[in-house]
Amino acid sequence: MTDAKPFEIKGWHVLTGFVMAFSVIIGVNLTLAVNAVRTFPGLEVKNSYVASQAFEADRAAQTALGWEVSATVERGVLALSILENGHPIAPDIEAAVFGRATTVAADQTPVFNFDGNRLLADVEAGPGNWNLRLTARAADGTVFKQRVVVRVAP
Repeated sequence: MTDAKPFEIKGWHVLTGFVMAFSVIIGVNLTLAVNAVRTFPGLEVKNSYVASQAFEADRAAQTALGWEVSATVERGVLALSILENGHPIAPDIEAAVFGRATTVAADQTPVFNFDGNRLLADVEAGPGNWNLRLTARAADGTVFKQRVVVRVAP
């Protein structure tokens, strides 16, 4: 017969367990915080108060254009469709940035060509959600700004 001593939990066991558990929690939180800050694309506008002053007027002018905007990507070609009263148009594209919603690392500046129905541009896009941040100018001088969500199938 052996005299087996029952295992006793001592203070250093409890301390080690707490230190290990909180080390994991703090390590995960630090990793998530660093990745969130590193991949944050930045501010939309420098001064949100100033931008808000013209928001309603800009929105009303854009809505008055009556444009319907959509975009797709197939086989590396970004197809941007802008319809005015159901007819395709090719407004002056002042700025266009195609990239992921969460990071600027994959941002691209597409160069569009109008084929009579759509504006086409070569892009490199893997599967997932992409954004096209578009600034165009109508024939009457109205500036049109919109973020178009583009879903690329695998």
